[in-house]
Amino acid sequence: MSAGPLAGIKVVELAGIGPGPCAGMMLADMGAEVIVIDRPAPDPETAAAFAKFAIFNRGKKSVGLNLKDPDSVDAALRLIDSADVLIEGFRPGVMERLGLGPEVCHSRNPKLIYGRMTGWGQTGPLSHAAGHDPNYIALTGALWAGGSYDRRPTAPLTLIGDLGGGTMMLIFGILSALIHAKNSGEGQVIDCAITDGAAYLSTLLWGMYNSGQLSDEPGSGWADFGSPWHDSYLCGDGKYITVCALEPQFYSLLLQGLNLTGDPVFANQWDKTQWPAGKAAMVEIFAAKSSAEWCEQFEGTDICFAPVLNFSEALEHPHNIARETFLDIDGIKQPAPAPKLSATPATAGAAVPTGAHTAEVLATLGLEPDILSKLINN
Repeated sequence: MSAGPLAGIKVVELAGIGPGPCAGMMLADMGAEVIVIDRPAPDPETAAAFAKFAIFNRGKKSVGLNLKDPDSVDAALRLIDSADVLIEGFRPGVMERLGLGPEVCHSRNPKLIYGRMTGWGQTGPLSHAAGHDPNYIALTGALWAGGSYDRRPTAPLTLIGDLGGGTMMLIFGILSALIHAKNSGEGQVIDCAITDGAAYLSTLLWGMYNSGQLSDEPGSGWADFGSPWHDSYLCGDGKYITVCALEPQFYSLLLQGLNLTGDPVFANQWDKTQWPAGKAAMVEIFAAKSSAEWCEQFEGTDICFAPVLNFSEALEHPHNIARETFLDIDGIKQPAPAPKLSATPATAGAAVPTGAHTAEVLATLGLEPDILSKLINN
């Protein structure tokens, strides 16, 4: 029995990609029992061999069911009957066509938290369109803020849209609804759209936009890389470092460290007319040394500095090692659960092959022996 903070919470997850499975993984890391309903694996041996790479499935149980089969749908409904949470990521209308829509599920389990994860949401003119992370965050303005006057708008793949606007908002909705269900006995539907979530996470950016720190002209403000003291710079060894010396005391330390204190170009941190010249100077300065040399000089200071690490380097960085930010499961390097809880710490389980728990889980549902045998051997 898990000792995590969500021990005793049962989650049924309809297999999908991206933000939904990530939400299920996070709930499992925190102690919830998460059962994934997946298509039966056509080749169990191959599925078992590649299971360790499916990090989002760690700590879960997997049941193989063909949801085009009425008996499989009945088995899925029996699982949902005893669940606290359901997670699905199909396009609008798919779950209803399968006979697993909210009305059906809530008629059997009124306290169920029905989590729906889509890119565009359950309603709206784009709700049935295909899309991916960049499309969703582009629509909300979040991608625009990743550009500048000399670069096209870009953002780290999946982090802002799929996992930020999607996974995190779904988790937030699920936990909020669980508290409501505990207090009221009433379940509800969570309509989680990545577009809504990306906009919600951009609240700080909108505050900066409203106050004039960001504008519709890229690169005109400090936050969209217009200033010399907030950017990523190429070093002499071909690697990058970052600085973001926003506050005046940190800006002063940056100038001291770069021997620029008496340079008139940097005399006024907020003189935008000097920013292009300042940026050109910093490009030249940072290119004169290796990233390792800059780390030796600046890392751990109040300049607001960090090296831009690749995945291999991130695994070896002393700070990440000290905090056990990453872990190794079956030879696969992966992020450890976060945040760290003092009384009920999270535990990352092993990733499981598709259908590995079909017999174990279905045997608890009271199915007729012939139907149980059919489903297990499907």
